Order: sequence, then structure tokens, then C-alpha cells
Amino acid sequence: GATAGAEPVFSGGQAVAGRVLLELASAVRVGALRLRARGRAHVHWTESRSAGSSTAYTQSYSERVEVVSHRATLLAPDTGETTTLPPGRHEFLFSFQLPPNLVTSFEGKHGSVRYCIKATLHRPWVPARRARKVFTVIEPVDINTPALLAPQAGAREKVARSWYCNRGLVSLSAKIDRKGYTPGEVIPVFAEIDNSSTRPVLPRAAVVQTQTFMARGARKQKRAVVASLAGEPVGPGQRALWQGRALRIPPVGPSILHCRVLHVDYALKVCVDIPGTSKLLLELPLVIGTIPLHPFGSRSSSVGSHASFLLDWRLGALPERPEAPPEYSEVVADTEVAALGQSPFPLPQDPEMSLEGPFFAYIQEFRYRPPPLYSEEDPNPPSGAMRPRCMTC
Repeated sequence: GATAGAEPVFSGGQAVAGRVLLELASAVRVGALRLRARGRAHVHWTESRSAGSSTAYTQSYSERVEVVSHRATLLAPDTGETTTLPPGRHEFLFSFQLPPNLVTSFEGKHGSVRYCIKATLHRPWVPARRARKVFTVIEPVDINTPALLAPQAGAREKVARSWYCNRGLVSLSAKIDRKGYTPGEVIPVFAEIDNSSTRPVLPRAAVVQTQTFMARGARKQKRAVVASLAGEPVGPGQRALWQGRALRIPPVGPSILHCRVLHVDYALKVCVDIPGTSKLLLELPLVIGTIPLHPFGSRSSSVGSHASFLLDWRLGALPERPEAPPEYSEVVADTEVAALGQSPFPLPQDPEMSLEGPFFAYIQEFRYRPPPLYSEEDPNPPSGAMRPRCMTC
């Protein structure tokens, strides 16, 4: 059999090294031992079409792209057409370099991206023997880029109608703090639903995966909901705010954006179900990556975007740059807050909102900052009659 090293997962540009083991019970005449590595993206589907009232036919669509193709001869006779191998265990090493840009391994209903290594033993007058080893490729998708760290926002509105009667306007606006996420992360969804109609409406949100297969100028798509949440009904003439509703991304494959025959895209879809009218839908694009958000380095940019969110969604103003350490007397004690009956940083009254997200962590960090270890001002300043001393003298 062929083995591809201890690590079964590779990415573009890496070296694949392994060995082919051949165990013989007796001496065998061998013509050649050849190795082939192949990576292929393949799509296929059929569609039924009608050519008339009584005529129907099936149209087939198929396309494939070779992304890896490597051949090597591990054993060939020096002279003549065959060589004789003695009984025992024989080991043949191999190695090759993967192309720099590959497509992540994928299995879908109408297509796939597969990688394998195949070893073939040729012998005279005997059918060839083959061994096959599959390996996985995951192309890195780094979400720590300006394009994927940029906030995403949108707004839509729709007139609610029933039997051709105007029942009022329903408007929806939504925001998320960035475009790129990795599996396991939580998307804090900020949304505002304004129901000016005469009927209650129901807001919902979902992360949707769209698989797109392309062949001969045609497209075939398959969509699946991978995560979802539902809000509470919004009554007539009322408005609802989602102030960071948590939507966790489950273990899913990364986005595939640069393959000629298939794509895997993600989107956050926020919709409002309106009775008697088609739903109001707002779609924000997502990219699911493999390299998570850096804990350092991107904090300053992310804090800036978080501050704009908090301003827009009425969560209080935050400073754009760290202020000087406050005096100890400026730090509000919990007892004083209780006496006041409210917090200087009022939190939204959403019972289902999680207070463990990055937005509220930043609020708590700013509000409960510990007292400084030093003072910017001298508590015992010199008198005005004292001549200041030059520190360079």
C-alpha cells in the first residue's frame, strides 16, 4: 500500500512524502512500479427537459478540472523488459511538491474535490496490482485581512399587503462586525425591526451555505441552513432591537471561492415573516475561513468597529483611543451603582442577549478599570516661590 506520511492533511505548496511497501512471498518478475498523484474537481448533474407535449429528454452536464497531476516511476528494469525481485519486504520512497494554489477537499451532491495517490505494479502476463491512498487538502483562508474584517450592514423594507390592501410598512436593518469567521465562533447579530403594519411579524436569522456547480455554461445550486435563531414576535406599531443576538457557527467546511467548476459560499440571512405577504429578506455575505481572528494585532481595528456598532445601536459611546488612567475616586463602586438604581453604561433590556461577547467585555474593561499605580500629577506640588530646578544642570 501507499502511505502519504504521518500528517493526512496538506495545503498548496507543501511537500508530500511517503513510501510504497511491496511484500513478496517468492521471487517475482516485475515490469515496473509507477506512482501517480491526482487531484480533481468534478461536477455532474442531469436535468429533465420537455421538447413538446409528448416528448421529454434528459440533459446531462459534466465538467472536471485537474488541479494536481504528478507521475513518477519508482522501479524500472535497467536492461530488458523485466527485473526479478527476491522474496521479502521492499520499500520504495517517493516525494513531490504540491502546486501553490489548490482547492479544499469537498464532497457534495453534484460535485467533489478529491485527492489521491495511486501505485501500480506491472508484471508480465499478469493483471496489474494497484494500491490507492486518499489525502485531504485544506487551503488556508485567513480572515485577518481588511476585506474580511470590515463590518457588513444592510437595510430593506416592504409594504405588507392583504387582499390588495395596504397594511403598513415593515422595515429591517442589520449589521455584523465583520465578514470573516471561523467554525465555532459566535456571530453577534445587530438588527432593528420596525413594524408599522397592522399585523405581528416574526424576525429570524440563519447562516446559509450555498453550493454552486458549473458546467457547460449552466449552473446548479444547492442550499442548506447550517445555523439559525428565531426572535420574538413584533406586534403592530412596535419596534424590536437585536443587540448582539448570538448565532454560533457549527463545524462546516471553509468557503471555496476560486474553483472554476464549483463554489461554496456562505451568507447571513435575516428575514421577517409577514402574514399574507412574502417575507422581508436581508442577506449579508460571509466568508468561513481556516485561520481564526488573531488575539492581538487586530484588536485596535476591531475595537474601532465595535465602537461604531455601539454608537449606532444605542449602547453608549466608547472612546476611540484609551484615555489616561482615572483617579481612584472616579471609579464607580458597585454600591454607588446600586444606590443610583442604574448603570452609567445602561445595557439593553433583552433577556436573551449574552453578556459575554467582545462588545460587553470591552464595556466592562473600560468601566471597571482598576485604580492607577501612579499619578500623572504630583500630590504635593512645589510652592510658587520655589525656583524650579533644571534637570540638565
